[in-house]
Amino acid sequence: MTRTVESAPGLRLLRPVSPGQWVGLSIIAVWILLAILAPLVSADPLAQETAERLSAPSLAHPFGTDQLGRDVLSRVLHGGRATLPIGVTIVLLATLVGVPLGALAGFVRGWLDEAVMRLADLLFALPALVLALAIAAALGPSVSSAVIAIAAVMWPRYARLARGQVLTLRQREFVLADRATGASPAQVLWQTVLPNAAPVVTLVAVLDLGTATLAGATLSFLGLGVQPPTPEWGAMVSTAVQTPEAWWASLFPGFALVSFVVAVNLYGQVFDRKGLGR
Repeated sequence: MTRTVESAPGLRLLRPVSPGQWVGLSIIAVWILLAILAPLVSADPLAQETAERLSAPSLAHPFGTDQLGRDVLSRVLHGGRATLPIGVTIVLLATLVGVPLGALAGFVRGWLDEAVMRLADLLFALPALVLALAIAAALGPSVSSAVIAIAAVMWPRYARLARGQVLTLRQREFVLADRATGASPAQVLWQTVLPNAAPVVTLVAVLDLGTATLAGATLSFLGLGVQPPTPEWGAMVSTAVQTPEAWWASLFPGFALVSFVVAVNLYGQVFDRKGLGR
């Protein structure tokens, strides 16, 4: 018999309480909505008009066109369909790997705890971006390689977080009560301890979304993530760098990426002030 999830009120921390948080959440919602509706509200992002190549912003092309005559506005909107899911997938994968490992390490202790934490320490000691680049290069340039590479350097954060939560909760009264009623160790961990740790883990995962999105775009910028001609914000900036005179080709996808990352940081400003997940 499991106990009530006492930490559940912590999930209410995800609710915006300040103007800055509302602004951040609104920008996030707008980008998600635009990415979903992109096929309905914009032209084909792969359509080329060589006669219109490198055209400056105009009524016909509000964001201008790139070196192949493709509409930058359409590509920015469709680019969100690639960039945003990558960030979400990275966070989910890092959480799915790190939380179970950290929870087991903190609950079982002994050699398992030592092995998981030493591996986490090793990964923390290495430059995260350099390690992610090495993994992505070894796996070959693709979206899946970028996701795996970044998640591989992020999961130790969640392992440490989950371990710390388990160590804190395992001696709480409701956990001891579960043990006293005859619940198995597996039941205590998965049905009582982890649900109580979920709010803090969820909070940190939300705050990491901006970092993961930026990291994914960085690998695409370097040619190790999304491959042309698929529109993706980081890859678009990388391509536009080759034609510096067409400032609009890099400005707008770069602004899209920065605005989303800043929005996530705005949404998390109160949490940061409280020191949650840091």
